[in-house]
Amino acid sequence: MIAVKDLTMQYPNGKGIFDISFEVGEGQVVGFLGPNGAGKTSTIRCILGFMRGQSGEAFLNGKECFANADENMKEVGYIAGEPAFPDGVTGIEYLKLLIDIRAMSGKDKSAMLQRMQELIEYFELDASGRVKRMSKGMKQKTAIVAAFMHDPKIIILDEPSSGLDPLMQNKFIELVLAEKKKGKTILISSHIFEEVERTCSEVIIIKEGRIVAKDTVKNLKKSQRKVYIVESDGQEEEIAVSYDEIDKFIKNLAKRKITNLSTKELSLESVFMEYYSRDKKEESK
Repeated sequence: MIAVKDLTMQYPNGKGIFDISFEVGEGQVVGFLGPNGAGKTSTIRCILGFMRGQSGEAFLNGKECFANADENMKEVGYIAGEPAFPDGVTGIEYLKLLIDIRAMSGKDKSAMLQRMQELIEYFELDASGRVKRMSKGMKQKTAIVAAFMHDPKIIILDEPSSGLDPLMQNKFIELVLAEKKKGKTILISSHIFEEVERTCSEVIIIKEGRIVAKDTVKNLKKSQRKVYIVESDGQEEEIAVSYDEIDKFIKNLAKRKITNLSTKELSLESVFMEYYSRDKKEESK
């Protein structure tokens, strides 16, 4: 449903994205991780057809993204990293305006109105006030309702739960999981690792405009160092062991009187940080 092939787009300052390739299949939820400035938003803008790369291609549901941007957006739900809203409208006016526009392309207006109301109630959104005067959290809720209310086949989310409190972040995760069950294709760029870990089966890590890792969450965890909790002589310590050090680690344990040994579950955040730390060490060699 989403296909990016050898996509390159370089800015005048030399930054950008370089030879980016990945796919998100129907019914998949894929996380897109990287620090600020790594190229996540640039990649997303190319996928949405907002910009065209200097080389390579991007497709949504088999249609080239830049040439078919208007048509593709009929089936896409999108949350921008910094959502923009028109001046002088209330939340409900903004949402109904989008519904009117989408109804012109054949979408069922009554179904969209019903779904809009369900999402407003679900996120406890007060959509009566002017959007420009809303808090960050209320603006984000408005953007979420706008992205999901027309039942899109493809959903692209750039920092979707930014500004939401923990309760609403959890409700957002539940919404994504519900959409996943419906077979929706979802790409999530987020700095909230719990959000990605709970919703995504696969993760793409990008650094300085290039993909440096692409695998399942499970395999990424396996590729990093394991942390063991060792109890000896009444004391407990944590020891991080890479895969090429396991034999040495076991031999050292054999010399000590161990009363308990267990492993510490790595979070996706710790995997991400460990991956970047390892990457920097390799660059310095």
